[in-house]
Amino acid sequence: MNKPVELLAPGGDVEAIKAAIVGGANAVYCGLDMFNARNRASNLSYDQLCGVLRLAHQHDCEVFLTLNVVILEHEFASLIKLLNKLVNSGIDGIIVQDFGIFHLVKHHFPSLDIHASTQMTTHNEGQIQLLGKMGASRVNLSRELNLAEVKSLTSLAHQHHLLTEVFVHGALCIAFSGQCYSSSVSVGNSGNRGSCSQACRDEYETTATGHNFPLNLKDNSAYFDLPELIEAGVDSLKIEGRIKGAHYVYTVVDSWRKQMNNFADSGQLLSDDSNLHKVFNRDFTNSFLTGNLNKEMFTDNPRDHSVEHAVVRSQAVSLVQVQQAKQALYDDRNKLGQDLAGKINHLSIEKPRITLAFSGQLNQPLRLTIDVTSDAGNSLQTATLHSTSHLQAAGKSALDEATLAKRFKSFNNAQYTLNSLELSALGSALSIPFKELAALKNDAAFLLNDSVDLVPNVDVPRLTKHPKIAEGNSKPSLSILIADEEDAYLADETDADIYFKLPESFKKDCDKYIDLLLRNPRFIPWFPAVLIGKDYQEAVRILQQVKPARIVSNNTGVAYQAVELGIDWIAGPFMNTTNSYALLTLQEELSCKGAFISNEINRLQIKNIARPKNFKLLYSIYHPILMMTSRQCFFQQTVGCKKPTIEDGCMLKCTKATTITNVKGVSFSIDKQKGGYPSIYNHEQFLNVDAVNDLADLFDEFFIDLTNIGAGSKGQQNKSQLLKHFEALLQGVGDSAEQLEQMVPIATNAQYRQGL
Repeated sequence: MNKPVELLAPGGDVEAIKAAIVGGANAVYCGLDMFNARNRASNLSYDQLCGVLRLAHQHDCEVFLTLNVVILEHEFASLIKLLNKLVNSGIDGIIVQDFGIFHLVKHHFPSLDIHASTQMTTHNEGQIQLLGKMGASRVNLSRELNLAEVKSLTSLAHQHHLLTEVFVHGALCIAFSGQCYSSSVSVGNSGNRGSCSQACRDEYETTATGHNFPLNLKDNSAYFDLPELIEAGVDSLKIEGRIKGAHYVYTVVDSWRKQMNNFADSGQLLSDDSNLHKVFNRDFTNSFLTGNLNKEMFTDNPRDHSVEHAVVRSQAVSLVQVQQAKQALYDDRNKLGQDLAGKINHLSIEKPRITLAFSGQLNQPLRLTIDVTSDAGNSLQTATLHSTSHLQAAGKSALDEATLAKRFKSFNNAQYTLNSLELSALGSALSIPFKELAALKNDAAFLLNDSVDLVPNVDVPRLTKHPKIAEGNSKPSLSILIADEEDAYLADETDADIYFKLPESFKKDCDKYIDLLLRNPRFIPWFPAVLIGKDYQEAVRILQQVKPARIVSNNTGVAYQAVELGIDWIAGPFMNTTNSYALLTLQEELSCKGAFISNEINRLQIKNIARPKNFKLLYSIYHPILMMTSRQCFFQQTVGCKKPTIEDGCMLKCTKATTITNVKGVSFSIDKQKGGYPSIYNHEQFLNVDAVNDLADLFDEFFIDLTNIGAGSKGQQNKSQLLKHFEALLQGVGDSAEQLEQMVPIATNAQYRQGL
C-alpha cells in the first residue's frame, strides 16, 4: 500500500459508533434526528454528536455528519441554525446531497468541509470537475461502477483535489442512488428524504422464472478486492449500515481492519471472511466492482442469510446437526457481544464539567480560574485568566452570582456542563466594566475551543423572489418531450418548445443523434440522468458537434461541459431541485438558465420557492412516473433472459417490456428502450391539471412527456389530441381538464398533493 486508506464506518447510534472506534475505523459517519438519509436509524441528538466528536477525536477517528437529503424551503431556518453550531463543533465534514447546501456553505460557512453523498449519483468526469469547482473535498462514487471506472474517476478527482470513497460492504440498492422514487411513489416515503421503505425488497407474485423477490440484490462485499481498490487509488473504503447495531458494526469494521492491516504488512490477503457471514447479510456479491452483472447477484431471500451460511459451512445434514450449527452461531454472537461490551463500557460521551472560580479584590484584576473535569471527576484542564482593568468599588451594579451567572450561562451547552460558579475569593461590592466581562468570557470560550477562534453566528438574509423573465406574459408556455423522429410532425401543430430525449447509451463514434439533431433544428436535446464512461463521452461529442443553442440536462456532468462550450442549459426534473438555494447554486456555479422543480414536492412546498433573477422555472404536468433505473437487468428474474450476463450490446439492442405485480396486487411496468437502462414505472401516469391554476404565477413553462417510454401495456395516446387539450388547458379554454382526464384515465397527482 503506497498510502494509508481510510476505513469509514457507519454509526446509527452511540453504541455503534463506539463499536466502530474500537474496531479500528479511521472515521465514522452518523446523522442527527433531522436532515439525514437514514431516518430509520436511531441517530443522535446534537449533545450526543458533540460527545461522539470528543470521544472519536481522542482515538484519532474523524466524524462526518450526514446532511444527505433534499431540503425544503421552510427548513432553511433550522438548517442555518444547525450550520451555525456545526462550524464551532469540530466536525470533520458534512455529507451533502442538496445543491442548496453547497451555496450556503460556500457563502456563509466556508470552514465546513463538504463531501458529496452517494445520493448525488456521481459517475462521470464532468460531475467530478463540477464538484471540484463547487468546493467539495471528497465524493462518494456511485456503487454501480466497476474497478476501471473507479480508477479513472479517482485519478481525475485527485487532479481536482478531491478524495474518493467507494462502498465496500453492506446493502446494495438495485437502483442508482438519488434516482430511485419507488418508495416515494408507492407509499409516500421518499428515498431523497431518508425514508425509503425498500420497495425493492418487497415480495411480488411469482414471476415466469419462479422468483418472488425479483428486485432483491445480495449484499456488497469487496473484502477480497482490496488490492484492486488500492491500485485504483481510492482514498476511503466505506461500510454501509447505519440501521445496523453495534454488534454488526464491530464485526464488519474489525474484519476489514484486520484485512487492511495484514495487506499493508505482508502484501497478502486474509483468506477467511467467515466473521462477515456471522452477522446480518443477504449473501455477498462483488459483481458491480468486477463488472460481471449476472443473475447470481440476486437472491430470493431478503432476510438474514447468516444462519443458512452457518449450516452450509458446518456441512450439517441431520436436524440435530442443523440445530448444533445454529446454536454455535448464536454462541459466537453472544460471546462477541460480551467481548464488545467489555471493550466499550469505559468509553464515555458525557460532557466535561466546568467550574468557574472568580477572585479578586479592590484595585486588583478580576481573575477567572477555569477547571475542567471529566464526568468521572478526573482533571482535564485548568487555566487562569484575568481582566485588563482593575476591580473598582461598585456603584449600583456590583458583581454578584446572578450577574456572573447571566453572563457565563452560555458555557452550559452541548460541549460542557457548567458545574458551578465560585465567588468565595471575590471581594464584595466590586464592579468592572461590562466590556471587560465580555472580553473575559471571549477569552474563556477561545481557551475551551482548543485555542481556536469561534466563528461568529451568521445571519443569512431572506432571498428575494424575482419576477418571471417575460414579465408581460402572465400565462406559462408549453413544452413537449419526444423520443422518436416519427413524432416530428408535432412541430407543425404547435409553437411549444420541443425537447428530444437522448438515450443513456450510444454506439461509439456513431453520428445517428448528431445527424438527427442537425436535421431537426427545433429539437432541443434532453440528456438523461445517468451517463457512464463512453456514453458520457458520446454525449459530450453530441454537444461539440451539434452546438445547440440550449439543452435540458438531468446530468450535471453534461451541464458542466455545456457551460464550457458556451451552451445554455436547463436543469431537468431528475436533478431533484426542491429549494431556492439549490437554484442559486445552479445559477452561480453552473451558469444555469432555469430548472425544473421536483415533482416530489407539493403545492405549498413549491410556492415558497424564491426564483433567482433572470431564471426560468419549469414544471412537468404530464409524464410517466419513473420509480427506479438500474444498471442491472430486471428481466433475468422476471421473464428470463438467455444471456448469463449483461453484455455491452444489451443497452443498445434490448427492447423488452413486462410487468410485475406485488402481493398487494399493484402492478408496475418494466420498460427497456433501445439505448436505455432497465427502468420501472408506476402503473399510473402523472397528470396534474391543478398545477396550471395553482402555480401559473410562478412557472414560466409547463411540460408534457409525449414519448412512449414507460407506457407498459397501456395503449398509446393520440398525441395530437393530447397536445391540443394541454394547449387549451394553459389558455383556460372550456372543458380541457375534463377531456384530458378522460383521455388519461389511469393517472394520479398524489405526489403534488402529499409532497415530502
